[in-house]
Amino acid sequence: MVANLAKWLVLLAFFSVSALAQSGRFQGVSINVLTFTGPQIAEPLRRHAKEFEEKTGAKVNVVVVPFADLYQQILTDATTGTNSYDAWIFAPQWMADFVPAGIMEDLTERIKSDREIQWEDIGAFFRNFSASYGGKTYTVPLDGDFQMVYYRTDVLQKLGMKPPQTWDDYLAIAKAAFGKDWNGDGKPDYGSCIAKKRNAQSYWMFWSILGGFLQSKGTQQGAFFDVDTMKPLVKNEAFAEALRIYKETTRYGPPDELNLDVGDTRGLFTSGRCALSVDWGDIGTLAIDPQTSKVKDKVGAVILPGSRRVLDRATGRLVSCTPALCPYAVNGINHAPYAAFGGWSGGINAKARPQAKDAAYALFSYMSSPAVSGKDVTIGITGFNPYRTSHFKNLKLWTEAGFSEAAAKNYLGAIEASLSSPNMILDLRIPKNQQYQGVVLDKALSEFLAGQISVQQAMDQIDSGWEEITNAEGREVQKRAYRASLNIEK
Repeated sequence: MVANLAKWLVLLAFFSVSALAQSGRFQGVSINVLTFTGPQIAEPLRRHAKEFEEKTGAKVNVVVVPFADLYQQILTDATTGTNSYDAWIFAPQWMADFVPAGIMEDLTERIKSDREIQWEDIGAFFRNFSASYGGKTYTVPLDGDFQMVYYRTDVLQKLGMKPPQTWDDYLAIAKAAFGKDWNGDGKPDYGSCIAKKRNAQSYWMFWSILGGFLQSKGTQQGAFFDVDTMKPLVKNEAFAEALRIYKETTRYGPPDELNLDVGDTRGLFTSGRCALSVDWGDIGTLAIDPQTSKVKDKVGAVILPGSRRVLDRATGRLVSCTPALCPYAVNGINHAPYAAFGGWSGGINAKARPQAKDAAYALFSYMSSPAVSGKDVTIGITGFNPYRTSHFKNLKLWTEAGFSEAAAKNYLGAIEASLSSPNMILDLRIPKNQQYQGVVLDKALSEFLAGQISVQQAMDQIDSGWEEITNAEGREVQKRAYRASLNIEK
């Protein structure tokens, strides 16, 4: 009886966030919200914070730090009891460290009682995986991060080629386009532009290639470790094939591609120098910017290319797709869109004052609402990409932003195909994920691309490095965390 009463009191307290906000309920309430130095993310946060202040009477203090410092700033502030920040806009990957540490507020009941957020409009992947941990919801999605392939529609037309469905298709297009002048400046351009700079999270690009070979049975299959043993899915033919493809793309890219960050490759693509690229949703909106883009209405997007062969995890061999092995294949091709990073999300400090929690949640609900987020995702500088069904169903949002109807339909079609895929890959979300990916994986990939180590040496290095971290943290501990991130019941 007491438990039920408490639950109903929680529901009553959080009922209709919008109504509470409009009533000026947060008059005199001040909250500190931490995120990374922008302009992406910080710009829309500051803009909407002012709107929220006017609507509710709250005071929102936006604090920014470099991205490299954001994780540690949140962790140190909360675990030392300082609690300077009531909420954060951060990477949902970090829930694997923050939730077990008791840092994050469980938002499950708040979201259930919030009509304005229109939770079911948020893509199923982001609701069920990206925003949740261990079956509970801890974040409000504000961004939909998954990678796609972008291509020049005019280039493919001139080459007489179709958008890539497999990575072999991608390589064929890149080879055919390489060395030709595609922007009319008299200089040879590139077939493929992929960010490969070390210490710049370029390992996400590699996993976008690997995913279609590695995961074929849905998100809960996982794409990093065996869910029962925590053995890395590294020393196998799928990984070796992805390494081969990854390195071959470099042959058709800029001469300094190994030193290029994602900002560099985006600039090259929008200036007309690249036939293909791998990126998040940002290129779609950056390509319509009249101040910087030379490829407006010349850009197409497609779900990440896949493979007709997938990993047999029992043998480590690549085998042909069958309905049993690839239940989500399209025309015999297994696609595995990769939610790299996972999408910027709002989380609340579990130790914040009750009124600060209420105000912070109301701010995130307001920012995520279809009307507000629907505009943000059409503006390249926000760094926010589509994550709601309404974002790609409402064509008017995109034509008003500057897309032609044809370009908007193409871009949104690729987003819909990715967002609705039951085979979306959830990025690694276990303790020390940055060490697994940002240290061990990144180092091996960089050395492999530079020709310092072989395919086998790269796989051995990654496998041993990951095993060392897993054993140090505790194999059972890491397995429980991995399964919890995939919402696999014990």
